[in-house]
Amino acid sequence: MAHDEARAHRVASHGQDAVALLLGSSYRPGGLALTRRLARQLRLVADERVLVVGSGRGASAVVLAQEFGTRVQGIDVSAANVALASGAAAAAGLRGRVSFVMGGPRQLPAGDAELDAVVWERACGASPSGSTVAELERVLRPGGRVGITDAMVEPDRVSPESTRLAGQSACVADLCPAEAYVGLFNDVGMSVTHIEPHDAVMIRMLDQVEARLAVVQMTSRTKAEALGIDFERAGPALAAARSAVAAGALSYILLVAEKQR
Repeated sequence: MAHDEARAHRVASHGQDAVALLLGSSYRPGGLALTRRLARQLRLVADERVLVVGSGRGASAVVLAQEFGTRVQGIDVSAANVALASGAAAAAGLRGRVSFVMGGPRQLPAGDAELDAVVWERACGASPSGSTVAELERVLRPGGRVGITDAMVEPDRVSPESTRLAGQSACVADLCPAEAYVGLFNDVGMSVTHIEPHDAVMIRMLDQVEARLAVVQMTSRTKAEALGIDFERAGPALAAARSAVAAGALSYILLVAEKQR
């Protein structure tokens, strides 16, 4: 692994620690309910081969295998998450159907046109770029689908303060509008077939962050500050983020794109 990629993995893993501290062990916005919604929009069926990017502790991968009958591989930048996820899959009796390896979206562990679907529930790490979207397209068979849940922002309508804590707590830094996602997929010959808003997910996340901050400040303040959480700016940042959601400038979406057949 190149030095810069290894450093990026360490930074992402560090960010995930902050996410877990603020949002708990199931730290993906929307939780498993949104995972199930995403799977239905992807039209997943039994025995399809699915890759989960940023698989965390394995909850989404286990649900996709148990409830939709898919064969799942998860990748995550954290060795600890890979170990925990592997244990969760084994405990669920899914050994052989679900597996986990270390890795990130820049180099996916699959051959050309090998996968039926990719699931990317953005919790931490860099936003998709032209190169990572091209990598998604590479591993999908013709007609394969990508499902993403992510925060979106209209950059001209929000202040940096409005996304600072949201970015810190859910790794939604470097946000872009939905149109930018559509452009990235169009550039590699894929079509965005479905977009739906889930702003209530963003509000619930902010509520959860606010509640957790109060607890963490009393019980784990030193650890939180070491991870970069700024308690003095937390209140104003949360208020600004709520205002941005109400104004439609900050949102959470579910997006599905399909590779040409």
